Amino acid sequence: MSTVAFAQQTVKGTITDEKNTALPGATIRLKDSNKAVAAGGDGTYTIEVAAPTDVLVFSAIGTVAKEVTVGAQTVINVALASDAKQLSDVVVIGYGTSTRQDITGSVTTIKSEDFNQGVLTTPAQLLQGKVAGLNITKSGDPNQRPSVVLRGPSTIRTVNGGVTEPFYVIDGVPGASIDLLAPDDIASIEVLKDASSTAIYGARAANGVIIITTKKSKAGQARLTYSTYGAVEKVSKRINMLTADELRKYLADNKVKPLANPADDDGSNTNWQDLVERTSYSTNHNLSFGAAANNTDYGASANYLKNNGILRRTSLERIILRGYVNQRFFNNRLKLGINFINSTTNQNDIPQTNVLSGMLFYLPTVSPFNPDGSYKENYTRTGSGPLNPLSLVDNNTYVTKDNKSLINGVVQVDILKGLKFTLTGATQKTQNNFSSYLNSKSGLAVNLGGVARRNQYLNTNDVVESYFNYDRDLGLHSFKLLAGYSYQQDRTNDGFGITTQNFANDALSYNNLYLSNPASLSQIAFTNNPISTLRLISQYGRVQYQYGDRYLAQASIRRDGSSAFGKNNRYGYFPTVALGWRVINEKFMQDLPALTDLKIRAGYGVSGNSQGFDAFSSILIYGTPPGSSKYLNNGTIANVVNAVRNENPDLKWESTATTNIGIDFGALDNRITGSVDYYIKKTSDLINDALPVSSTQFQYTTYTANVGRMTNKGIEVALNVVPVRTNNFRWTSSLNFSHNKNNIDNLSAGQFTIPYIQTAQLGGKGQSGNYSQIVQPGSPLGTFMLWHYMGKNEAGVSTYQKADGSITATQPLTTDQRLAGSAQPTLIYGWNNSFSYKGFDLNFLVRGVTGNKILNATLASLNNPADSKLQNIPRFTLGESFNDINGYLISDRFLEDGSYLRLDNATLGYTIRPKVPAVKAIRLYVTGNNLFIITKYRGIDPEINIGGLTPGIDNNNFYPKTRTLILGLNASF
Repeated sequence: MSTVAFAQQTVKGTITDEKNTALPGATIRLKDSNKAVAAGGDGTYTIEVAAPTDVLVFSAIGTVAKEVTVGAQTVINVALASDAKQLSDVVVIGYGTSTRQDITGSVTTIKSEDFNQGVLTTPAQLLQGKVAGLNITKSGDPNQRPSVVLRGPSTIRTVNGGVTEPFYVIDGVPGASIDLLAPDDIASIEVLKDASSTAIYGARAANGVIIITTKKSKAGQARLTYSTYGAVEKVSKRINMLTADELRKYLADNKVKPLANPADDDGSNTNWQDLVERTSYSTNHNLSFGAAANNTDYGASANYLKNNGILRRTSLERIILRGYVNQRFFNNRLKLGINFINSTTNQNDIPQTNVLSGMLFYLPTVSPFNPDGSYKENYTRTGSGPLNPLSLVDNNTYVTKDNKSLINGVVQVDILKGLKFTLTGATQKTQNNFSSYLNSKSGLAVNLGGVARRNQYLNTNDVVESYFNYDRDLGLHSFKLLAGYSYQQDRTNDGFGITTQNFANDALSYNNLYLSNPASLSQIAFTNNPISTLRLISQYGRVQYQYGDRYLAQASIRRDGSSAFGKNNRYGYFPTVALGWRVINEKFMQDLPALTDLKIRAGYGVSGNSQGFDAFSSILIYGTPPGSSKYLNNGTIANVVNAVRNENPDLKWESTATTNIGIDFGALDNRITGSVDYYIKKTSDLINDALPVSSTQFQYTTYTANVGRMTNKGIEVALNVVPVRTNNFRWTSSLNFSHNKNNIDNLSAGQFTIPYIQTAQLGGKGQSGNYSQIVQPGSPLGTFMLWHYMGKNEAGVSTYQKADGSITATQPLTTDQRLAGSAQPTLIYGWNNSFSYKGFDLNFLVRGVTGNKILNATLASLNNPADSKLQNIPRFTLGESFNDINGYLISDRFLEDGSYLRLDNATLGYTIRPKVPAVKAIRLYVTGNNLFIITKYRGIDPEINIGGLTPGIDNNNFYPKTRTLILGLNASF
């Protein structure tokens, strides 16, 4: 009778830490049972028990679990002590996990609570300024991917710009698209920097590896969260152009006849930047739920983002749906799981190259419209901005609809104690549909009756991974063994593209292409984008050894076979070895109580770069050569077919060997922690995919071959400090900075000897054949090769130094160019500070670069006094002589210091923890992005793309940076 009565008993209480602070989310579990509950936002809980002998297990992350026998108690309050061992970060590495103290390579972990806040269109922006050696640059364009470079550039390829990015792994799926994820769904991001960490991913890891772990439900918890924000964005800086009255006065002062009326001057005063740009409004919503009970954990989330660009008619709209289910069987010996993510993105764009230059160059003395309301154009006018910018915005439509889906399943079996087998399979599909329509009023398609283009392509990536993990502790010895096999197939460009023209009206835009009426077959063009199937087969293994919690060793090897490379070099081997010494655990360190952690590590490994290659990279290909498509053959129109790629059976991947030496340290009870890394990264077998060759020796005029070597040397420092830590107030500060020196060592291999490669054809008046950068041994990638500016002569004309040392007031020859500096920064840094006081929190991030050069080709092209009767000029040109016929020439006069310091992010928040069981916490916050910048750069913004073969160039296509104010809310239930 007493047992039956007790079965109705309810136990309540509060869970706190050692400082009597509530532990929301702590787990209260009935021992030897699947029954569990989670503490509420104020740390309180309620659970029913069945008998006095029942035992409750209380646990929370970073604490020592405590067991309490219920007995006759109805109220049980528990204080959980912190556990230094549990507080050791768990780090996700390739095909497994490790603790921070056991890592022998260079790995940086960023948790969700440390992510950047803002209007983020890709998860890569979460890491800006947070990771030493990682340089991320992003323009204000919502539809443009950021440039991500880790530890300097390591390729000279010109195609497929993504080859400079790190390799992404999402929840164990290698090569998954980072754009599949909403920032709110990410739990942590690991950045694997050195080859001893990355080589387990072999031929795709030369640029580093970024491993993303998504949020999952915790045992005994049910959660429901909702987050949202609204943002207002404004242009942070403009190029200061002349008003119409200022331009008229400038022409009059220089005795230039008035502009033609009304073609070039109808009495208007038009600010084209005002008409093209706008205040942008963006919003984001994320709803997620999940639970873990008994042997099942599951969850789902939905994310909606709408980011309106700062240029009219540009926007990004994205919906991401995610779900997962994991089920355990046979006393947790078998785990089955499935994950699903779908991302649907709609992008709207305009002809940016024309609009961005046009809103600066186009004459402010004319109105956008004629008296009848039509767009005012003067197609006879020459110059750099001959087309009405507002007409370009309104009469040209570019729409991209991108749908990505990822389904991956996992089977995990605990075979024996310590021995685990994992089988994963994943398929990722990307359907990309691009549509554009240049209507009958478009200045880009004059008298063509409308031009429509449709591209529809499907890319499919299938991956199967199977591997064994064996972990075993034998007294002072600890082993972790890994052996696995991987198969991947990438099928790309499954689809077609077509362009046609001449429609009866503009009503249907790019729809119903059969209604076009092209006058000839040449007006129907099919996109040259061949279908390709690429396969990668790999075997890999790793050994991790630890002795006495002091001495660490790791060795791994991966064998990759790729169908992209020559038949003589299909397979490559990527070995690595690393050693670590946990000095802190030696007996002699006991006399230094101020030090709480000290580890020395060193590693060497080789990884490769095979990203961006298709299945035809090394074989002879026939197709339609550039510049010719049709010809008349005995009265029949036929396609031109010729060689478009040469065969190279010896082509192999670029290999990067990295030596890394690092120290991890902690002091004063780990209130000061940090790391220092020195690395040497040597890339060999650099691939030149546009090597010029003789048409008498080869069937095509360019060749793809391995031709050189490149070296990056650098040092990285990360420091984390807790200056103040009390019961109510906490201040943490994190500083990271890195220095990298890049050098091209060699551009010759075998039968090919290349003295240099000229790059960066920027064009401009009379400069269409000029190059502005050079790739050559002894210089870094991004080295500028420019004319040397020598000031103005007595007539006010810009002069330049020739190769023989003489001075000329006319345009020099290309042979007169000389080395002028590099786009590579010497220092990249970020400084983050977080403050918390009771319910308030404040965070700000300062980041920047120094030591790099930017070629301001935008300002050069604007600085053309003689053309001020055709196009507008900047206020900068008012200080120039009107006689200067050379002021616009791209020279080292416009090579500027690209250093900057930016207050990138500042967030003030307040968290409410209502004493309502259903509500854990509600946080309100306000965030400002790009609040101020300190720089000498005269362009719109010094954060210029630093990826690819031509870094550090601002050439009339830089989308304006924005300043953003965000109001947001996070709620958890």
